[in-house]
Order: sequence, then C-alpha cells, then structure tokens
Amino acid sequence: MVSTHELAAMRRAIAISAHGLGATSPNPPVGCVVLDSEGRTVGEGYHVRKGDAHAEVNALAAAGKLADGGTAVVTLEPCNHYGRTPPCREALLNANVARVLIAVMDPTSRGEGGAALLRKAGVEVEQGVLRDEALLVLCPWLDSLTRNRPFITWVYDATPDGGPALGEGVGPARKEAEALRDSYDLLIQPSGDVSEGRPGGHGNGVFHVPGVLKGSSADAVEILRESGARSVVLTGWSERAASLAEHGFVDQVIVYLPDTPHSRAPEETPGRASAVPDGYQLTAVDRLGDCVRLAARRG
Repeated sequence: MVSTHELAAMRRAIAISAHGLGATSPNPPVGCVVLDSEGRTVGEGYHVRKGDAHAEVNALAAAGKLADGGTAVVTLEPCNHYGRTPPCREALLNANVARVLIAVMDPTSRGEGGAALLRKAGVEVEQGVLRDEALLVLCPWLDSLTRNRPFITWVYDATPDGGPALGEGVGPARKEAEALRDSYDLLIQPSGDVSEGRPGGHGNGVFHVPGVLKGSSADAVEILRESGARSVVLTGWSERAASLAEHGFVDQVIVYLPDTPHSRAPEETPGRASAVPDGYQLTAVDRLGDCVRLAARRG
C-alpha cells in the first residue's frame, strides 16, 4: 500500500529527475527521494550526467544514516550491474533501506534485475508507482530503446490553412524549439546542421555526428542512432523533416497554427488540409497568444 506522502515523494522524484534531461544520455534521467522510518523526507538526488553518481547514490548521500530502515522512492528500477559506478541496488542494501518504490522498470537490467535482487535480500519492493507520470520524463529514453534509434520531435509553424510555413522562421515554434533544446541531446536545423541540444550538457564530441546530415531518411536515422543520442528535436519545416515523418521516424510533432479570421475561405483549394502529418493523433491543443499549439504523437 502506497501512502499519500509516498506518492508526493514520487512526484518530487519525477520533478527533479527532469534536471538531467539533455545531459544523461545514453543513460536515463532518474530522480530519487529517501524517506526515513517515520516517513519524513531526509534526502533526494538525481542523475546529472553520464559517468556521475546515479540518483539513488546522491539521495542516500544526502540522507546519511537517516536512510536506515527507511524507504527509497525512485523513478526507474535501480541498476544491478557494475559500470562506471557501482550498482544502485548495492548502495540501497548498504544503506539498509527497508522499502523501495519504483515507477518504471528498467528494460536494460542485466540478470534478474535490481528489483528482484532487492526482494531476495528482504527489501519490500513495489513497482509501477505513478508509472505514467514518470514516463513524462523517461518516455524519450524508453522509446529510444524500443525503437533502437533516438526519440524525434519535430517543431514547426503552420500557415493559416494548416500547411507548413517554409523556412526556419522566427515564429513561436522556433522559440519552443530553442526552449526544448535543453531537454534534448541533438538539435537539427532545416539546413540539416546538427548541434548539441543542451550546450555543455555532455561536453564536447560526445555524439560524433557530422556537421550536416545528408542522404536518405534511413541513412540520417542510422547516423543519429550510431551517435548514441537518445533524443533529437527538429526545428522548422524542411524536406528532410517531412520525409522523416512520412517514413515513421518522427515520434512527436508540435505545430503552431497562427490566428485566423472566425469566418474565412482557404486562400488555396488543396484536396484536404491537416494541421499535423498523416498518422499522428492529437495529444494536446492549447491557445498560446495568437496561436493554437497542437501536439501529436504517432498513432
């Protein structure tokens, strides 16, 4: 049974985990909150970047001896293997926590998995706690593993008729793409120029992507996959972005539809008009200033 305070702790873990977006790849952005034996928050932490301490280790370091007999609330299943850092399940056992709450299970777990080994050691483990909410942060990383390529978001401005506004533009979509940059590993301009999404997030030369992507959509995706990037944001409309979407490589689109008269006939008469590409389902519709913002995921 998960208490109200533990749910609040998980939401806190989810919130702070987002500080790692754009800097942890190929590792996931994870957050952790530690509660003492009385249920009081005594430590929290998140994974800053690849090679640094994981969320659980940072949270346990903050909690110190108060973690003894307490509960660790973590957004992703604790790892169970030795890499650049020791396994987190070992750190949890050394801290003598009595209970671990997990939002999302880790498909990259080796062997039995961290949760199974914690249970074997006598630790009470509950999984699936606020899983859907945790996926708001972990979804791009998890989808990247499933598809064996980066999670790709395309952000562009539309014309009043719902078609794409050509060129890089200076509209609200460009501003959102720049804002999203801190949450993504790579940023691709309409020209095909590629740059790190979060300046300084990983250090120089982490992803090893050519300055300009060329070739077919499949070739471009293969280059991005081999780079190790987990998430990519495309800015503005381009033939490349449209081709990637047409071939099913774009996972999410964000479109800004400008203000239009309340009664009008289209300036052109295409066979049909759509604000988002075929094969995408709307997930959010908001009015922002004079625009309507549409978010859609591939169906």
